[in-house]
Amino acid sequence: MRAKITYFVLAAVLVVYFVLVGSRGVLLIEQGTPLTVAFGVAVLVLPFIGAWFLWKTTVFARSANRLARELEAEGGLPVDELVRTPGGRIDRDSADAVFAKRRAETEESPDDWRSWFRLAVAYYDARDTVRARKAMQRAIALHDGRPVRAQG
Repeated sequence: MRAKITYFVLAAVLVVYFVLVGSRGVLLIEQGTPLTVAFGVAVLVLPFIGAWFLWKTTVFARSANRLARELEAEGGLPVDELVRTPGGRIDRDSADAVFAKRRAETEESPDDWRSWFRLAVAYYDARDTVRARKAMQRAIALHDGRPVRAQG
């Protein structure tokens, strides 16, 4: 719940920032000189890129949470079997061992979104967020019946 509140607060701050930056871009365009118009257009592009990124991130998070709820209802969420340091950090060797198990599970059933979801969690625990996101995107696509690109 704390993560959701933080996400919504940061998203709201970003939206305010986009409005402020956008208004500055409009003011620059209203100046009417070629230089200020060029800068104004350039400044207006930033809020659109930011809003697009915020939208894509929100859709991704909602889709991942939907899959997590469904997997939880089935009793298929991965069990936390990771060894932790006294400070609470995940032990790297433990994360690697769980990752190897999840990767083997995914190789056995590459068209099962559940195995890809669990693999994404293992990637995240192993601190490989780029691959975790790609694995989660694949799980979402498989779940929703969308075409999945070949691994590269």
